[in-house]
Amino acid sequence: MARAHSLTVVAAILAGTTAFAQEGRAPLGVPGTVTLSRLEYDRLIDLASQPRGGADQAPVAAALTRADMRVRVDTATARATMRLDGQAFRPGVSRLTLIGNAVLLDARMDNRALPVLVENGTHVAFVTGPSTFSVTLEVGSPLTFAPGRGSFVLPVPNAGSATATIDVPGEQADVRLSSGLVLRRASANGRTTVDVTLTPGSQTTVSWSTHEAAPATAAAREVRVLSDVKSIVSIGDAEVRLISLVTATVVAGDPAQLAVAIPSGYEVAGVSGSSLDRSEPQQGGVMLYLSDPTLRRHQFLISLERAQSGASFKLDTGFPAVRGVQRETGEVAIEGAGTLDVSSPDAPGLHRVDVRELDPALTSVAHDALMAAYRYQATSEEPPMLTLAVRRYADAPVLAAVAERAVATTLVTAEGRALTEIELWLRNRAQRYMKVDLPPGASIVSVEVAGAPAKPVEGADGIRVPIVRPGPARDDVYTVSFVYMHAGTPFLKKGDARMTLPKMDVPIDVVEWELFVPEQFKVDRFDGNLIDASLLSLPVTVAESGAGISGGYASPYAGLAGGTSHAARPLAIAPQSGQIAGVVVDQGGAAIPGAQVTIVNGNYRQIVATDANGTYIASNVPSGAVTITTELTGFKASRQSVQFDQAGQRVDAKLSVGGTTEMVTVAASAPAVDTKSSSISTTVRPGEIAAEAQKQQKKDENEAPSQNIQNLQRRASGVLPVRIDVPRAGTSHRFVKPLVVDELTEVTFRYKRR
Repeated sequence: MARAHSLTVVAAILAGTTAFAQEGRAPLGVPGTVTLSRLEYDRLIDLASQPRGGADQAPVAAALTRADMRVRVDTATARATMRLDGQAFRPGVSRLTLIGNAVLLDARMDNRALPVLVENGTHVAFVTGPSTFSVTLEVGSPLTFAPGRGSFVLPVPNAGSATATIDVPGEQADVRLSSGLVLRRASANGRTTVDVTLTPGSQTTVSWSTHEAAPATAAAREVRVLSDVKSIVSIGDAEVRLISLVTATVVAGDPAQLAVAIPSGYEVAGVSGSSLDRSEPQQGGVMLYLSDPTLRRHQFLISLERAQSGASFKLDTGFPAVRGVQRETGEVAIEGAGTLDVSSPDAPGLHRVDVRELDPALTSVAHDALMAAYRYQATSEEPPMLTLAVRRYADAPVLAAVAERAVATTLVTAEGRALTEIELWLRNRAQRYMKVDLPPGASIVSVEVAGAPAKPVEGADGIRVPIVRPGPARDDVYTVSFVYMHAGTPFLKKGDARMTLPKMDVPIDVVEWELFVPEQFKVDRFDGNLIDASLLSLPVTVAESGAGISGGYASPYAGLAGGTSHAARPLAIAPQSGQIAGVVVDQGGAAIPGAQVTIVNGNYRQIVATDANGTYIASNVPSGAVTITTELTGFKASRQSVQFDQAGQRVDAKLSVGGTTEMVTVAASAPAVDTKSSSISTTVRPGEIAAEAQKQQKKDENEAPSQNIQNLQRRASGVLPVRIDVPRAGTSHRFVKPLVVDELTEVTFRYKRR
């Protein structure tokens, strides 16, 4: 198509050569055609086959779309804040003309300083495109005064549209523009504001004249003010801060300003208030200018500071006071950072009060505990003075971390190697690492903090285990555990052995140690700095590795005398009407997730599974005799019968390793328990259940290893990255040591091969 168009155009151009062709140089075609030579035809074909030019490019690199200006005229200058919106069309860096013939005070883009280049009186910036942008300029212009009129020149950026809000002094001022249009005019508080639209890229002259109203013949109203000053004196390490909440109530008149006297020795750090227009420091005080004199109540927050150092010093301080008021009342509170002893003699006009009687607005400003409080009513020109004798005491060190309990589990092999796991229940406030002095030849295998893996670090003086809990910091108990391998000395036919636990720089309330010895060795004659756990009737503490404890450490292992090894686990949600819920645990009390719980009531059947916390809940269970069966591969099934009457009921289950079925029948109020094992059926009275359970538990503890040993055996077989010949059979020996503070815990014994 392009080639056809080219031939048509060339044909039209060469139409004038028809007469030349008619002179006999070339044969003529039919009317309406042009005859060309072969050379001209080939040239036209080459022109038609040439590629077209590239994509169209923007005529300019960047342009301003809108300019919005805010201009305020003060005593000698007019200051304008200009917001320029625009767009860069071409990729890369492009030049942008901002404004010409202006005094540029500041230029910013995206809250960052914008580099600007001045060329022949024009300010040029560089922008990156293609993108939109927004530039903020601060421009100043000098004022020119003539009789009855003031003026200034406002440079207008070359944007698509330019608008401005101009604020000039004087009530009902007549504002005029050399070019542009006034859209709106308003007067308030002795100033006139106009909204205008301007000609982009021009120099606009703004002028105004003020028509002063005739002076009022009526006498000015008398100004009467009542004030209330609430102050708090904060004694810091190197300074004293005085924060005062000043409330001025206007009884008569319309004051435009208030003078506040500042006590000697202080510097004004800040003044704020909703009705404050501006503040100016004066000799011995500060002048507060009001934005709306017609308001009847004004409130300001004044912050003062003064330098003060030393462990003991005398502080004489006054308080801010509004000058010329009819009556002034106030309250004063004293606070201090650190450990301070503050005393003060009786001062005229100051009455000591309880800190609980202070205004809540004053106590809300305090950062530390309030040590004293006073109330006063000023009766003279000078505000009351307070003299304080301050004595500072050095802070004593406190424990940054403490372990409420530590459970150590050691597997000893026939070769003398030992694998030990130590789990601590920690309260940590500021300590990042725990220093661990391992026995000679030992090395750490794994570390967990609150169930999350961690990595120890090695220093010149030993190994340090991180004990900072991941996630948000909370002042509760969580677990820190680590496993270490000790080569040890191979066992002979008989002899003496010595086992030690590492020293840790965290104080430990109670250390429990379970030592598992292979069955081919008989051990006796234990000695060391530990106590045999059987002498204290200490229950076995099962260390739930990786399970953080929260909520103020409601530990089921508290107490050294008696008690059960595990308390009932709390349910996350209490069962409601028509629901049966409970917790499924193993013999050691650890939660069993994934267990199948079947609820049967006649033709009704519902199957639920336990979650990660071993909890299950079944809803819409009909009333009547309900059978609850709990099953999991590798555990004995547990079956319980309860009488359900639609009231939310909790039914827990404990599964033991094995394959037989255990059935327990529970009544509604005074449950009776029936235990069946294979074909033997035994009925146990409710009062005998606890005694039988404690007797069986004591027998198991004396003859078999605890759940800690079983857990460590499983971990050593398939989880820990070490190779160790795990002993499967043997005897456990348990020891206890209370209050371990950076000391070695050891036990010695005599062994003999069986």
